[in-house]
Amino acid sequence: MTIRCEIVSQDRTVFAGDVDIVVLPGAGGEMGILPKHAPVLTTLKFGVIKVRKGGKEEVFTVAGGVAEVQPDIVTVLADAAENVQEIDFARADAARVRAEEALAKGVPADNDAYLAMEAALRKSNLRLDAARRYGKNNRSPYSEQ
Repeated sequence: MTIRCEIVSQDRTVFAGDVDIVVLPGAGGEMGILPKHAPVLTTLKFGVIKVRKGGKEEVFTVAGGVAEVQPDIVTVLADAAENVQEIDFARADAARVRAEEALAKGVPADNDAYLAMEAALRKSNLRLDAARRYGKNNRSPYSEQ
């Protein structure tokens, strides 16, 4: 028995398929969703979504959003999401450096600008950590091989 999983970001469908289990970074903690799960609506924190079918696991980063769980489908509407295998480590590291430099200049007068810089740093750190932990093709040159 499987459950349908759809992960959609603002610009594209990141994943759609039938899986055995979906693991979500819910606001209240990590949630494992199996087929015939009770209906749930949850916000998502920055983290990773894991989907498993048979012995194969795919991992996606998610930077906030919501998930709706029904007995036969999990729908994730993410603020930003991507497959860990698609993360370009060098580009993610450059984004982290830019965000750290912007924050090092001091707190801007505009609170929204500060929150955007802080979110950019959190997102780049999430992407780097996920690429180190789960990526097969984009390992850091500094990580253990």
